[in-house]
Amino acid sequence: MIELLERPAVRRQVAPLSVSGYHALLDLGLVAVKTELLNGVIVEKMTKSPLHTFLAHRLYDRLAAGLPAGYQLRKEDPLTLAASEPEPDIAIVFGDIERFRTHHPTTAELVVEVAVTSVGVDRAKAGIYAMAGVSVYWLVLAEEGAVEVYSGPGPQGYRHRETRGRGDTLETWYGTLIHLDEVFA
Repeated sequence: MIELLERPAVRRQVAPLSVSGYHALLDLGLVAVKTELLNGVIVEKMTKSPLHTFLAHRLYDRLAAGLPAGYQLRKEDPLTLAASEPEPDIAIVFGDIERFRTHHPTTAELVVEVAVTSVGVDRAKAGIYAMAGVSVYWLVLAEEGAVEVYSGPGPQGYRHRETRGRGDTLETWYGTLIHLDEVFA
């Protein structure tokens, strides 16, 4: 069935699903909970390996240090974007939890995805996050011990991408330094 989508003629005729349609299917129990909507397509989320969980927790703890007032650190919570509703491993959004009582955030200052077996899907998310105005996107390449840093979002994607590895550091806009040797140790 899925192989059918590899045919360009078929792929051009696939009708994308809207975010509201995705929510309706979820409410009816017609879509598995372990999915995300990416550019109108329902994508099954991968099971998290111990390495994935380990790295996500390490980064979450380091990002929490010095988080400025008015921002919240979210873990595996949805962002409702134009045609997508991803659930990034980590996101920093502006606003307290009360602001999001009736809706999910529509952008973020920083999004982090940890990729062990999902590198292709997580790289594809870069364009989705850029179109939503996510300031910085970190794609953690668990097996390589590296992080792809995307910045300068725009409608055509991120303008800048660099890869940092062991021996390098990541810095947040609020001044927290994350030494990758410690993350991947």
